[in-house]
Amino acid sequence: MKLTTIIGARPQIIKASALSRAIRNNFSDKLEEVIIHTGQHYDQNMSEVFFTELDIPRPKYNLAVGSGKHGKQTALMTERLEEVFEAEQPDAVVVYGDTNSTLAAALAASKMLIPIVHIEAGLRSFNKSMPEEINRILCDHVSTLLFSPTQTGYDNLIREGFSKQLSPKATADHPNVYHCGDIMYDNTLFFEHRAENTCQKFSFCQPSYVLCTIHRNSNTDNSERMQSIFEAVAQLSRQRQIILPLHPRTKKMMPQMLSPNLMRELQDNPNINIIEPVSFLEMIYLEKHSSLILTDSGGVQKEAYFLKRPSVILRSETEWQEIVQQGRAFVCDADKDLICQKAEAFLGEPPADYPPLFGNGRAGDFICQTILDTL
Repeated sequence: MKLTTIIGARPQIIKASALSRAIRNNFSDKLEEVIIHTGQHYDQNMSEVFFTELDIPRPKYNLAVGSGKHGKQTALMTERLEEVFEAEQPDAVVVYGDTNSTLAAALAASKMLIPIVHIEAGLRSFNKSMPEEINRILCDHVSTLLFSPTQTGYDNLIREGFSKQLSPKATADHPNVYHCGDIMYDNTLFFEHRAENTCQKFSFCQPSYVLCTIHRNSNTDNSERMQSIFEAVAQLSRQRQIILPLHPRTKKMMPQMLSPNLMRELQDNPNINIIEPVSFLEMIYLEKHSSLILTDSGGVQKEAYFLKRPSVILRSETEWQEIVQQGRAFVCDADKDLICQKAEAFLGEPPADYPPLFGNGRAGDFICQTILDTL
């Protein structure tokens, strides 16, 4: 059986490594994988390291679509993916998450009657002003196999009309929905020990540092929100070292969105370490050895939980509601005072335990076997 796996952004490269590893280790005689990179977010320096350090097969195709307005970018990807699907004739198309690449692949495959396998199905922020929310909803409703990483995601799909009853032969009209666990948990367990080899690079890290990541355009492109978040960072830095791997978008927008005084404070503060973007393994290391994580990234929220670290969420909502319900994360939006309050609370009294929410670390194997059994 031939699968075409669609990736378009660095987080999807990482997610795809879990399925590629499962195919290589346990299903190589039954599943053939062809990887297609849409080039939605493609930077040679930033992307290449992920393929190298995670042992991911290189894409057979790079569509080199690049960035652009949502409609134009999605249309161009849909057109080029259709051409690749015609050439490859896959038995199924595998998509991850909620990017424009996910939506474009779902549109192209559904029109060509190719079964769609959606990994990370059912996640909802319940905020349709987020492009990702639109992408994930539309993709779910044309998919044949839907794999949710959490019980909440599974329940969301059932509420939207999907059936709990599993068909022996799934189709787009009669899709199957599964709560399978999270493939990123697979990856974190697999790569956690390898990540320790990166420790020498971060010898400057002090004990009990706070890790911070900011990249979402709702923060970087809004001066009021960005100012408030970085004021909170500056305030927390008076007592703790802050490590801030700087996303290119954030780096570009900081001089435009922050006041000159705050920019000087961030640049001159010895307790704020602004560093270049890091690889996946380096990020795992930084997360594991931190005391607290401030982030607007959905993936980093989960990784914090996997590695038993509390997180402060710099958004107005999260798709990962379970970690908030467990009291291991708190949604603070861009509220400076709330960010500082919750950060200091977590630092003062760290959570003692992290109940298992994301499966057993074998989601990739489950997905592969289910594809073989039901398509």
